[in-house]
Amino acid sequence: MVNLCFPKCRLLRVMGTLQIILGGLVIIVSISSLFRFYSAGFFLHNEDICRHFYGVKEDYEGFDIKALSARVEEVLAQMESLQNKLESTVQQMEKNKEFMAANISKTEYKKFLEEEVIQPLYSAHISLRQIRFPRVEGIGNATIKEEPLINSFVVEEIRKYITPKENRLGKINIYGTGKVYNTIGHACVLMKKELEEYMDYDIGSYCKDDWNLAQKLMINGCDPLPRRRCLTRASKLYLRPYPINESLWRIPDGRNVRWSNYQCRNFECLSSKNLKRGYSKCTGCFEMEKEKLKWVTNSSLPVDFLIRDVLGIKPGEIRIGLDFGVGTGTFAARMREQNVAIISTALNLGAPFSETIALRGLIPLYVTLNQRLPFFDNTMDLIHTTGFMDGWLDLQLMDFILFDWDRILRPGGLLWIDRFFCDRKALDDYMYMFLQFRYKKHKWSISPKSRDEVFLSALLEKPPRSL
Repeated sequence: MVNLCFPKCRLLRVMGTLQIILGGLVIIVSISSLFRFYSAGFFLHNEDICRHFYGVKEDYEGFDIKALSARVEEVLAQMESLQNKLESTVQQMEKNKEFMAANISKTEYKKFLEEEVIQPLYSAHISLRQIRFPRVEGIGNATIKEEPLINSFVVEEIRKYITPKENRLGKINIYGTGKVYNTIGHACVLMKKELEEYMDYDIGSYCKDDWNLAQKLMINGCDPLPRRRCLTRASKLYLRPYPINESLWRIPDGRNVRWSNYQCRNFECLSSKNLKRGYSKCTGCFEMEKEKLKWVTNSSLPVDFLIRDVLGIKPGEIRIGLDFGVGTGTFAARMREQNVAIISTALNLGAPFSETIALRGLIPLYVTLNQRLPFFDNTMDLIHTTGFMDGWLDLQLMDFILFDWDRILRPGGLLWIDRFFCDRKALDDYMYMFLQFRYKKHKWSISPKSRDEVFLSALLEKPPRSL
């Protein structure tokens, strides 16, 4: 009788001890949460609470207190659920004492502890550790900010994805910002004023001439933008575009562009000789005589590949593709002459790049680096990139971009890295980024750009992958 009772009594004592420990953990979590709130300065009095959390003073503008509170409640709910499960198990064991004592093995007991106690405790612990409090920015009249909606998500990968990626070396990127927001639309909470301005219009009437405001929202991660029920504006002097046999290598008629939000007011002003042209990327790309030389004439640099050489690697196989860069569509124009259809990404960064591409009879895709590309998997024969992705990119951001390119590039498709440049010291990091996919190397060339920077060009083929 004593031998029969011993394992049963031991198990009951262990379960009772676990209940006591669990109750203690709940108390510790609660105290820890209260302490973290106190450390962050959230225990205010009377009018301070209203001032800080309800908009009288904008110190906590952008801080999602509801999401943070929900995460803490989620952890407490997990702990409570675990405690209830343990109590229920103990009650069942009390009702079936003799059966439990005679039939529970060490293996089953270990499995119960791992699945019903340890894993839920670990999950609650991770959830609590993932709570991110806002950072204090500035000195004196400091404001408290957090990454938008960061406490609304538990899965670490999406938290990494939506966390803004700061430019390397503290540089300002081509958008004129210090960081890039990967977009799922969540960053709109940080630009409430601008978004409300964008959506403030008379339904059915003409929209304001505010494409630059829309682009600002997109660049800062507030994208996709909501649709609007107003009529878009066009140039009052809009004329019929040139026929396709003329438009590819002719500067469009300036009367077909709305110039109000640019420094220049005509295409002549966009000349590379004009230091006040309003843009810095793609210098000279509005000068067709210079553009005609790209990708078709030999260069002194080995990093400059020719279109005929690239297409010769896969004769007849390259039909459609994407040009991811900054420009006026010259790469797409040259490929069109080879019966290859190319879509060109474009943002109007100081000049009418999108309009120019379209007026040349080519297809502009108005997207930022933040976005997942709107193409289905394994559909593109070619992805070409130049003048856009350079050494200012955060490595994790670049990782997301390259995996998205790999997604849309078909097996056997070509990735053409054209004149990517970075600091010499960072070259190994970026080379790893390009080589991690184990693409076949058709061309690979590195040349000096300056004393501290280098060019990298590569032509890589995506391998077939079978599951």
